[in-house]
Amino acid sequence: MNNKEHQHEGLERQKKGVSSFMLHDSTLIFNELNLKKGNHVLDIGCGAGDYSIQASKDVGDEGIVYALDRWDEVINNLSKKADSQGLKNIKAVVSDIVHRLPIEDNSIDVCLLATVLHIPDVIKAEEVLFAEIRRVLKLDGRIAIVEIKKKEMPFGPPLDMRLSPEDVERLVMKYGFSKASYIDLGYSYMIQFTLK
Repeated sequence: MNNKEHQHEGLERQKKGVSSFMLHDSTLIFNELNLKKGNHVLDIGCGAGDYSIQASKDVGDEGIVYALDRWDEVINNLSKKADSQGLKNIKAVVSDIVHRLPIEDNSIDVCLLATVLHIPDVIKAEEVLFAEIRRVLKLDGRIAIVEIKKKEMPFGPPLDMRLSPEDVERLVMKYGFSKASYIDLGYSYMIQFTLK
């Protein structure tokens, strides 16, 4: 499968609400994120919204989770899922994440990009994306990036699209962030960054 085919398949999977959430130990991810009651979380490229739903439970009614995705169908499905679980603190919004984000300045405690950064359209718009993340993060805010390891596996993006931890660090740190932590998740990993 070439990159264009993978990209098309990825878009179709995203529209259907397919998630990478089950590939990882989500308990490990959320223990590491250590979200607090009242936190404001931004899930960029939320897809099926599994991360948003877990974050919503962790931050409680005092917190807010902004879930952004470019597909109406995906956002509608997430809104229905949140309603069915009685979650009132998820703000699911249709938004193309490679443009200005519909979020206030300095309002986000944790920005999550789970298996999003490797997508070619996102990488092409890295300068805009990270400028926007800087704009919306609080001064003590964090970015958490989850990506599939850069080795052959029977699932996930083609090898040439994958990002190693070193690739992610080089990419993110040039936009004024410092590496705060790394955790191995088996098939994948999560790196957290803070503002310098």
